[in-house]
Amino acid sequence: MSDLSVKIGALELANPVMVASGTFGYALEFEGLVDFSELGAIVTKTVTLEPRPGNYPPRIAETSAGMLNSIGLPNVGVEAFITEKMPFLRTCNTRIVVNVAGKTGQDYPEIVSRLEDVPGIDAYELNYSCPNVKEGGLSFSADARIAHKVTEQVRERTKRPIIAKLTPNVTSISKVGQAVEHGGADAISAINTLVGMAVDIKRRKPRLSTITGGLSGPAIKPVALARVFELVNAVNIPVIGIGGIATVEDALEFLIVGAHAIQVGTANFYHPMCARDIVRGLENFCTLHRLNSITKVIGSLCV
Repeated sequence: MSDLSVKIGALELANPVMVASGTFGYALEFEGLVDFSELGAIVTKTVTLEPRPGNYPPRIAETSAGMLNSIGLPNVGVEAFITEKMPFLRTCNTRIVVNVAGKTGQDYPEIVSRLEDVPGIDAYELNYSCPNVKEGGLSFSADARIAHKVTEQVRERTKRPIIAKLTPNVTSISKVGQAVEHGGADAISAINTLVGMAVDIKRRKPRLSTITGGLSGPAIKPVALARVFELVNAVNIPVIGIGGIATVEDALEFLIVGAHAIQVGTANFYHPMCARDIVRGLENFCTLHRLNSITKVIGSLCV
């Protein structure tokens, strides 16, 4: 059997397939559907300092090649996350990456400080890139200086690996990537959703209450691949690919361009076993091509 294990800085994963934040809840929602031990990691629903109700509905709209969402990061807040969600997450027999977001730059180190002594957390993913919240949102990854400063402040508060999640909605994602690397990030995950919009032509109104939202799904995969390739060639830390991944072929494209791991997002909504199937597909691919390790695939693009 081929070795599917990968390293994301100091974070060791049994395989390179993670489930993306906001698409897998706090894992309990998928209990009985998914064998968590088959996943490389679970990235939790975003955690903020205080509880958030999220945006008013309608906040999801299906598109011809994906989905628009304007959920707005609803969550129980960090204290309830520690007491109500972490006990189950500790039982999942896989790596647990906690996704963190804030209204201000000061929120990020504060949340991480409160989580630092909580057992069962393997890494943090700093959500610098949500396009559908009024406070914070894109600002932390749209400005390289802010991204650097916040990452540096979080680095001072934790010994755990830090993954910075970046937006494609910038002029140069590589500059932001270099900024978070210099700030102390151990890895980068990219991309978050693209800003998009849909209109109800009968009512002549936006289909989302916030007018615009985040586009995800198959439509964004080519953009995501290009941004991941750009980052891989701009930074010296691992990149985790996200965006439109629904099949083993999709995952392999990201690995070939240089991603060390991938995250399955929107596909979890309509195919809860998608990530598991991709893991098994990677095993079959390695066997078919007589590869003793998935690392032989990573960065193997011929240009």
